Amino acid sequence: MYLNRFKSLLVVSLSLVAILFSTVVMANENVVVADTNQVAAATEAAVPHAAKEEGEFNVTETILEHIKDDHSWHLWGHNSIYLPVILHTSKGFEVFSSEKFMNEHHEPVVYHGNFDYKLVEGKTKVVNAAGEVDEEASKQLLDISITKNVASLFVSVLIILIVILSAANAYKKTGVTTAPKGIQSLMEPIVLFVRDELAIPNIGKKKYAKFMPFLLTVFFLILTNNFLGLIPFFPGGANVSGNIAFTMMLAVCVFIVVNLSANKNYWEHIFWMPGMHWSMKLFLAPIELIGVFTKPISLMIRLFANITAGHILVLSLICIIFIFKTVFASAIAVPFAVFIGVIELLVAFLQAYIFTMLTAMYIGMANEEHHHDHKDEAHH
Repeated sequence: MYLNRFKSLLVVSLSLVAILFSTVVMANENVVVADTNQVAAATEAAVPHAAKEEGEFNVTETILEHIKDDHSWHLWGHNSIYLPVILHTSKGFEVFSSEKFMNEHHEPVVYHGNFDYKLVEGKTKVVNAAGEVDEEASKQLLDISITKNVASLFVSVLIILIVILSAANAYKKTGVTTAPKGIQSLMEPIVLFVRDELAIPNIGKKKYAKFMPFLLTVFFLILTNNFLGLIPFFPGGANVSGNIAFTMMLAVCVFIVVNLSANKNYWEHIFWMPGMHWSMKLFLAPIELIGVFTKPISLMIRLFANITAGHILVLSLICIIFIFKTVFASAIAVPFAVFIGVIELLVAFLQAYIFTMLTAMYIGMANEEHHHDHKDEAHH
């Protein structure tokens, strides 16, 4: 029984991750930079004036450098893993290493390919001979590069596949009647928790089974990326769950699953609320229809905002040390940062739990059967 569930989870994981990968890459150019600019505006207001003076430590730049997406994966010092840049222009596809954007002194330079390319605020732009951005040519540029967030997404998928396939092979050898051992001991309680605490209470015993692969995929994907985001060194450090393109595609997947599986009763309650006067039905229909779209939007924003806010809070506490440059500041900032870091571990699990719980709730609402009113039978 568990083996079949793990096989279903594997299929759904691959399909979901394929969608997420393509969307994160294509949304990287327009969405991620917009998010970091908004975060910059909020962070800038909290930076002391002394830190903004020339030569002083720049808090905003430091925080954004750690939470935004990038074309390279920093290891230590000046050592980084340079990721491939994949571009499509009027002259076809062009692939090269992001290292081409830097010289031996790690200063930004122009790369001469089919066109002249340069990184501007994290985005690949076409420049002219004078080094100025050619906006018209840049608009025709399709950037599907593998960035740090995409690479981290691959890492998380690999981790999930290794863990799930290991558990599935263990069940295949020992069966489901023996006590779980090794990786089974880790996976079985989590799977049972999602089933008994999230799926069955919200969807019901009759229909929960067919939605378990999707719910487990969502839960493990968010949980793994949240934990990887808390690791400050390779293979962690990427802010995947704090990328709104990632959370948007998760919300889109939830929207599709909920509405494609919805029954007649669900749509009747949206467009023609039973038990209401026809005038109230006309009034409530557009409100209910708006609710169909606001539910996944709230899922998207909640996950993005909570994960991003947690990272900013920890980084801000660490930055206090570099702003005041005193031992006293370190004595205060480090314990608080460690405390918030521990809280972040709880938040990482909590956000995966909340997202999966609300997803199960929306699926249950869409598949709820109509309850007919029956007249009480005559008492003897």
